[in-house]
Amino acid sequence: MPTLRFSLGMQRLVPFLGYHHVLMILIAIAIVLLSLLLAGCSSSSPGIPNIFLISLYYQSDPPTFDPAQVDPGVTTAIANIVGQAILEVRVGYFGICVNADGGSFLCSNNASALAEQVSVDQDPLNLIWIASTFKDSIIFPYLIIVAIILAFVCFILLATFPGWHEETDERGSERDVKPFPSRPVSQVALALIFVASVFVLVSVLWQHTASVAASTIASDFGNGSVQSGVGAGAMVLGWIGFTLLIIVTIGLLVMILSIQLLDNLVDD
Repeated sequence: MPTLRFSLGMQRLVPFLGYHHVLMILIAIAIVLLSLLLAGCSSSSPGIPNIFLISLYYQSDPPTFDPAQVDPGVTTAIANIVGQAILEVRVGYFGICVNADGGSFLCSNNASALAEQVSVDQDPLNLIWIASTFKDSIIFPYLIIVAIILAFVCFILLATFPGWHEETDERGSERDVKPFPSRPVSQVALALIFVASVFVLVSVLWQHTASVAASTIASDFGNGSVQSGVGAGAMVLGWIGFTLLIIVTIGLLVMILSIQLLDNLVDD
C-alpha cells in the first residue's frame, strides 16, 4: 500500500513539474557542489578535509637528478633536515588542514594557530607557511561566491515562472493551462546564469592551473623529501558545478528561442 500511494502521488506530481523546475533542480545541485568546494578544509568535520586544492607532505622517495641541477647534493641536506617528519598539509579556499602524526586532521583558517600546534621536527621545512602563502596570495574564491549569488537570484527568478493550473473553457470543461513566462524575466535569468557560468569557469581554470603549478614546484624543490598532489575531489566539484550551470544556460536559451518562435508562428 505505501508503494502504491507513492506511485499515485508521483503520477499526480510529475505532470505539474514544469521545464523550469528541472532547471531549478540543476541550479540547486550546482550551488550545493560549489558551496562544498568553498567549504573544503574549513573544519575538521568528516569529509571536509578531503576537499582540498593542494596537498603538501613529507615522504622519502628516490630524488630525481638532472643535468640542469647545479648542486644535486642538496637533496641529501634536505633529507637530513626533514628527518622522520610525516606531516601533511591540505589547502582549501578558506582553510588549512594539518595532519602532523598520521592521525586526524586539525583544520583552521589561521595558519599561525596551526603552526603553534606543531613542533619543529614535525614541520622542518615550514610547509604550513608555504600552504598559507598559497591560500592567501594565489587562491581567489570570490568569483565563485559571486557566481553562487547570481545562480541563487536566477533560481528565484525561475521560481516566479507560471506553472500548470486549471481553467474552465467556453464549454464549461476544465483543462490544464500553463502560460508562457515573462520574456524580460527569462532574459534576465539567462544573463545571470551565463555570467555565473563564466565566473565558475574562470575560477575552476584558475584553481586547476595554480594547484598543478604549485604542486610541481613544491615537489621539485623538496626533491625526494617533499611530495604534493592536487585534490581530485575539489576539481570534480568545480567542473561538475560548471557543467550544470552551462546546461541551465543552454536550457534557458532554448526555452526563450522556442517561445519566441511560437509567438512568431501565432502572429503569422
